[in-house]
Amino acid sequence: MKRLSLIFLLLSFWSCDYFDKKKVYTEDILKEELQAFNWNDVDEYPTFASCDSTLGKENKRHCFENTLRTILNTNLSKHQIVVSQTIEDTVILKVIIDNQGHFSIHAIESDSLTKEEIPELDSLLKQSLDSLPKIYPAIKRSQQVTTQFNLPVIIRVEE
Repeated sequence: MKRLSLIFLLLSFWSCDYFDKKKVYTEDILKEELQAFNWNDVDEYPTFASCDSTLGKENKRHCFENTLRTILNTNLSKHQIVVSQTIEDTVILKVIIDNQGHFSIHAIESDSLTKEEIPELDSLLKQSLDSLPKIYPAIKRSQQVTTQFNLPVIIRVEE
């Protein structure tokens, strides 16, 4: 009996390590998650209702960008632009779509010649994108998030 109690006593001391609990801090978990988190990618890109039936993340992105370009081209073609020399430039629109689906142009980058020949280009681009259909914001981890992206627009005007 003494031998059995001695074995039990030794086993209980030896197994105490199995009952140790380590405290996990939420800050540590948050730091690990933030390091593993890809800030430059979303689960779903912003979209229009017309692109909703499109399958696949990349296809939805292309549909969204093409819809923006189509609206932009349609509205810009209504304006008569007169230049003294041929303009061929790629204008970069830095676009922001907030987590509520509101669209805004953060910046417009164009060549100095384009700015000189078409000084009203910035206002024409902004006007052309004023009346967009409803935009559904991007999704990251089931949350609507603000996104920023560059939309290249090719401007070709002949004298």
